[in-house]
Parts: sequence; C-alpha cells; structure tokens
Amino acid sequence: MTKKNDIALLRINYLRGPNIWTYRSVLEVWLDLGELEDCPSNTLPGFNDRLTAWLPALIEHHCGVGERGGFLQRLQEGTWCGHVLEHIVIELLNLAGMPTGFGQTRSTSRRGVYRMVFRARDEQVARVALQQGHALIMAAINDEPFDVKAAVELVREQIDDCYLGPSTASIVNAATDRGIPHIRLNEGNLVQLGYGAAQRRIWTAETDKTSAIAEGIAGNKDLTKTLLKACGVPVPEGEVVDSPEAAWDAAEDIGVPVVVKPLDGNHGRGVSLELTERADIEAAYKVAEAEGSDVIVERFIPGDEHRVLVVGGKVVAAARGESLWIVGNGRDPVTKLIDDQLNSDPRRGEAEEFPLETIILEREPTMRLLLERQGLDGSSVPAEGQRVLVQRNGNVAIDCTDDVHPDVAYQCGLAARVVGLDIAGIDLVVQDISKPLAAQRGAIVEVNAGPGLLMHLKPAEGLPRPVGKAIADHLFDETETGRVPIVGVAGSVGTSQIARLIAWLLHLSGKHVGLACRDGLFLGTRRVEAGERAHFAAGQRLLMNREVNAVVLENGAASILNDGLAYDRCAVGVVTDLLGAEPPVAPALAEHDIHEPEQMFKVLRTQIDVVLSDGVGVLNAADPRLVEMADLCDGEVIFYDTDHANPVLVAHRAKGGRTVSVDGHHVVLGHNGHVMVPCADLNGAAARRLASTAADQPLSGASVRSLLAAVAAAWALGISPELIGAGLETFDPAPKS
Repeated sequence: MTKKNDIALLRINYLRGPNIWTYRSVLEVWLDLGELEDCPSNTLPGFNDRLTAWLPALIEHHCGVGERGGFLQRLQEGTWCGHVLEHIVIELLNLAGMPTGFGQTRSTSRRGVYRMVFRARDEQVARVALQQGHALIMAAINDEPFDVKAAVELVREQIDDCYLGPSTASIVNAATDRGIPHIRLNEGNLVQLGYGAAQRRIWTAETDKTSAIAEGIAGNKDLTKTLLKACGVPVPEGEVVDSPEAAWDAAEDIGVPVVVKPLDGNHGRGVSLELTERADIEAAYKVAEAEGSDVIVERFIPGDEHRVLVVGGKVVAAARGESLWIVGNGRDPVTKLIDDQLNSDPRRGEAEEFPLETIILEREPTMRLLLERQGLDGSSVPAEGQRVLVQRNGNVAIDCTDDVHPDVAYQCGLAARVVGLDIAGIDLVVQDISKPLAAQRGAIVEVNAGPGLLMHLKPAEGLPRPVGKAIADHLFDETETGRVPIVGVAGSVGTSQIARLIAWLLHLSGKHVGLACRDGLFLGTRRVEAGERAHFAAGQRLLMNREVNAVVLENGAASILNDGLAYDRCAVGVVTDLLGAEPPVAPALAEHDIHEPEQMFKVLRTQIDVVLSDGVGVLNAADPRLVEMADLCDGEVIFYDTDHANPVLVAHRAKGGRTVSVDGHHVVLGHNGHVMVPCADLNGAAARRLASTAADQPLSGASVRSLLAAVAAAWALGISPELIGAGLETFDPAPKS
C-alpha cells in the first residue's frame, strides 16, 4: 500500500469564549486532507479495523446518527478523515479522564480543507490531544504501529499539569451549576468567581474572605491551642521544645504516651504517635524538626483521627482515619507486602484525583520509625501471619458526616471561629465521633487553613459530600449570581458610538462602567488606553476589575471569530447589522472563510445566543434577517427602527413587546400596543452632535438607528426615559483621555 501524505494542520485557534460553534471554549483546527479528500474511510484498506481495535470505545460515539454505534456506522458507510480525526481526539480526551462530548467538522470553500472543532477546557491539553490524534490517524491509515496507551498517558500528564486541582474544580463546578461565571487567573488554582465588583476569588480551599492573620495563627499549633483552650475548646496539653533532650523532658512532664510533631507542619507529615520510650521520642524529634521550624510534644489522645470540614462556621463534612496493617507471609519483605496489600488498592495513587496516597517508605520517616519500634525495616521479612502496623493513623478518607454529634459540631465550629478561618479543616482525635468530646476525653489537635477537599469528594468509604457547593454558597448568597450588567454590541455600523453612549447612560444612572470599544478602553468617563480595544483581552481585563459594576463591550465579527466573546452570558445583547461580508471582504473575515453576507448571521447570532433568560436582545427591525434572530434569544427582545409604522414593530407592540422608533422628530418608546412619552428630539442640538451633523443637514438613517439602538439598550437596563433624554443632551461624542 502506498503511504499517504499527512493531513496538514493549516491553522490552530483556541476560542476561549462563546463562539460560532458553542457556548464553551473549543480548539478550532483547519485541516487540509490533500490526497485523502478522495479517500473516505471505507476505501482505506484495513483502516476501520485498526482504528476500532485501538479505540474500541468509539462504539459509544453517537455522532449524527443519534444512537450508540452511530459513528461506527458512519465509518463503514464512508466518512472523511477530518471527521474521523475529530472523534479520535475526543476519545483520547475521554480515555485521559477529561470527558468531551462536543465536536464538529465542516467543509470550507476550498476543496479538501475543513474546519474541525472539539470542546477544550484547556488549550495545552487540547493541543496535545490533537497532536496524538493526528499521529494515531496517520498510523491507522498507513498501517503503522501506534502506542495508544502512551498517547493517552501524554494527554493525562498534560491534564495533571494544566487543569484545576480537584478541590478547586469542585468549587468552580458548583458555582457553574448556580450560573456563576469564572475566570482562571493563573496557571494554578487561583480562580475568580463572578465578574467585576460582584466577584469573589478562591485559591483551592482558601477564599478572599480567608484572613491572613487567621492563616498565621493556624500555622502556629502552639498559639492555636492557647487560643482554643482560652475559649473552652478541648485540646491536648503540650509544650514546644528545641532539642531531643527537651522533648523527653516534656514527655515526662506531660506523661507518656505522647505525640511529637512539627509546630507548623501540615498533611500529617513528621507526626509520630503514642510514644513512650526516650529513644523513640528523641528520634521522633529529629523527624519532626525536618518538617517544620519548631517541634511540639503533646499528650497522646486515644482514638481515631478525624477531619471535620467547617465552612462559614458550620460543619459540612467529616471523615475518619484508620490504622494501616500488613500481614506477613514468611517470604516477602515489608516493602513488597506494602505494595501488594496496600498500594494495590485502586483508591491509592500519586495523582490528585486519588483519595489515598501511594505509600513509599523512602519518603515516610514516621513510618520507618514505627517499623523500627517493631524491630523491622523495609527489607525485613515478617513471619507468616504476623501483623505489622505501618501507619497508626492517617488515611482520613472514611466518610462519617452523618455520625457527627452536635457537641462535636459545635466545638469544631467554635474552633474555626476562634482562629478566624472562614474555611477550616479541624483535626480531632476521638474514639466515637457520635458522642460528646468531653465524655471520652477527645480533643481538637489542629486547625488547618486551606484544607484539602478530596477526602470528602471521593472518600475511600461512604458517601461523597457536596463540599464545593457548600463553599460556593458560602461565598454567594442565595440571590447572588456573581454578575454585573454586561452589554455586548455586535455589528459594524456605528457600534463604537452605540457602546460609548450606552456606557454614558449607565454612568449617569450611578454605575462605575468599564467600556472596551474601537475608540479605546474606558473606566468611568476616563479613557485609560487609546486605540482598538474591541477584543477578548480588553473585555477580560474589565471583567477582572473589582471596581467595575457594569461593563459595555463592542464585539466585531473578526473578534468573535478569533477569540469568541469575553463573557459567558450578558444582560443585553445588541446586533445592529449583518454587513462586512459584502465584496470586497475584509481580510480579517476572508481568512475565516467568510465571503457572503449570509454567513454573517452565524457569526453575529453568537451575541444573541448568550443573552440571559432575564436579559434583553436589541435588534434592528429594518433587516429581516435580524428579525429572524429574535427566535434565538433566551430573554426579551426590543426591536428598533426609524419607521414607527414598521409592521414588525407594530406586531411586536401588539403582542406586548417593547420597541424604540421615530415618530415625527421624536424618539419614542413603545410598549403593550401604545407609545410612551418621547425621550429625545431629533431636531435638537444634542442629537445632531451625536451624529456629527450640521444644523441645516438632515440626520442620516444610520446615525438615527445607532441612537435608537443605544436608547433601546438603556431602556432594557432599566434606565428611565427622562434620564435617557438627559443623557443624550449631555453626551460628548469626542473621547476624553
């Protein structure tokens, strides 16, 4: 078989916001099939068999057929390689643990060239999946070997490097379920929930409500205990020590058995439990010292270790730990027994998504000390049936939320409040968490800032708990959406002027407005940057600004095609026209294969697609194609036109809809079949100044329609007709820096 030339990847573009394909981010790839344009899947010898052998789960892909096995049916009937590559990439992402269901492949005006898109939560992950998918399809076409497992592992590694950790992701997902948008602020786990002045920030399980002072207190275990004890919270007696000898002296004063641990450690590292002998205590001191700045010796509390998660002063989840044992067989050393009996548990692993960690003796000095106390080390071979204690406590992953006694819940909530943490992981040792602490001499041993959530999200035993939702609900009241009013203005005629006028009217209504348009970037009435700013990056900057409580963004067709919209949803979406694709087509549109005016409908409908259900779409009723766009709007629609008697406006008012039009020389607002008070005089100096028209010249239709679009948007935002009229009189069309 003659080897086929590679499918050429002409251009790869990451669309970060809502776009012509979907509401979510996607990777758009332009493919040139070359000679494979003449070779659908059913004409390539052995191709389908090799592909389905490597990726058997392709049978689950419904494709356009709409049922299980649909894609395989398309393969057998014959489909083109761009479509096949789409499904390969999606399946590699599924296998790597990032389920992806959306993908499309569409032809372009050039023979053999296609646009393929697939859902991409992270650009770098998507690029690696595309790279591996491209290599896989060419290997299948040319009957060459391919290591699917290695390809999946490469994608999985990229996911681990790039994607949000499970704790952060759980909070983001819970916020998304509530309709609260988010922006990732760095390559790690710093995430903004909400927009502008309505935003909150999280960093894993820390929030912008988390006090730095409280974190400092929690990091000092001795200070934490002092404060808790002063407020009546039960804590173990303890003493900070500065040498192995001092550790033994403290143990004698407190009374053995004792616990030795770092003063400012975390995750249980360097903690040795139930020590009674001087040699063990002094050895434990050295282990603890290596993990923190100081060492503390505490009274040993009998019972199991528990982690209680407190959010906003309330207990939302609890997990219990257990001791780890291995049983000797007379043949294998301790290290192999650990691998066979403990690390073989599918709940254990190195990645963040595993609720239990892999046990590696070389990096667990406290485990080695525990083995030494039993006369063993990693190479020792326990006798058959001999039980060996590997870890006395830890592995806190057994859910016990429903068992927490009200007294325990109260003490944990009090501990979090005393330290000052809005989100806290309370470590306590108790024999039975369903009983009060005092009756069994239980005690709180640590209060942790930024606690891990995985033990509650994916417990080794028991029910997962919606802790991400608890944190999202803590940050946002039930009625809060994390949103500020956003107005998007799409089209090509007068859109900058419309955007600036809307921003001015919002300013007069008392909002601190951020505006990005072709005239620059504005905060309030001040232009902070001149030049073209009607693009994704400028919009995102405004949405991140904590001072902004309203945002107006101009969105040209090229910006939507290059990046998508800067926001997920908006309160008001304005579309003025579908111009820009008529000859000669602008190069920025031609490179996206936009050559006909009809294609602009699919591009600019994006602005109407994202209007919130309680929002408003503002459409130019003079264009019948824009009238058709009204059916795509989830919210209300306001039509505008210079002709008050336009049948579309008349019919819309008759159905209870709102319109903005011209009657005589006045701009009038229509609703419920009748006309409201006029809000602007087109013969006035203000209207002429807006249109830059001399007193003896009539206003152009385009200028009037731009004014009407701005008036309609302001009305949609709840601005009164009187204030709109005053705003038109005072607006200065010349930008001020």
